[in-house]
Amino acid sequence: MNHVLIDLSHTIENGLVTYKGLPAPIICDYLSRENSKKFYEEGTQFQIGKIEMVSNTGTYVDCPFHRYENGKDLSEVELERFVDLEGICIEADHRKSLAITADHFKNKDLKDKAVLVHTGWDIHWNTDRYYTQHPFLTREAAEYLKDQKVRLVGIDSHNIDDTSRNSRPVHTILLAAEILIVEHLCNTSGIGETPFTFSAVPPKFKGVGTFPVRAYARKS
Repeated sequence: MNHVLIDLSHTIENGLVTYKGLPAPIICDYLSRENSKKFYEEGTQFQIGKIEMVSNTGTYVDCPFHRYENGKDLSEVELERFVDLEGICIEADHRKSLAITADHFKNKDLKDKAVLVHTGWDIHWNTDRYYTQHPFLTREAAEYLKDQKVRLVGIDSHNIDDTSRNSRPVHTILLAAEILIVEHLCNTSGIGETPFTFSAVPPKFKGVGTFPVRAYARKS
């Protein structure tokens, strides 16, 4: 059976700012191809890269440890929580409203699903516009998703919470229920209404609650 893969992740590159106030990644050579020549026979060269970055870079997943000291970190979340989740894509056009309420999710079969919210905000990625007055979920929406027992919630916006305030009720509610969060998705417009599965797998780090993922949807 043929499958269509839709890449839902932004490209991480040197100097990329994901979140204002956090440092951009530094991506460079630890060992360049030119410098590697002295270690190998003629015609054999290698590059070893070096990356310095905060874990909230690019398209990333949040697990409970990000919010809660005793919550599960990346190494403790079961692999099946990241891979081949039955998905549903919810339309929430940012041109109509920035606040995504519980009404956006009602009358949908959400249990055990990865719920991806398509707002279209990714058109502003890597611009000053991206960081302010962005789409977000309300506290009531988070409570509704928790009650519906979803497995993961993703959004193509700067943050799943309203960053104009200091509170983070959506992170607080979802991560307390061990519902994973994926932020800074892109290309969700390509998913449509047909069935798909969603995957977003981070490395198996101990003591880390957030890390970049290669997120994608797979459609039959």
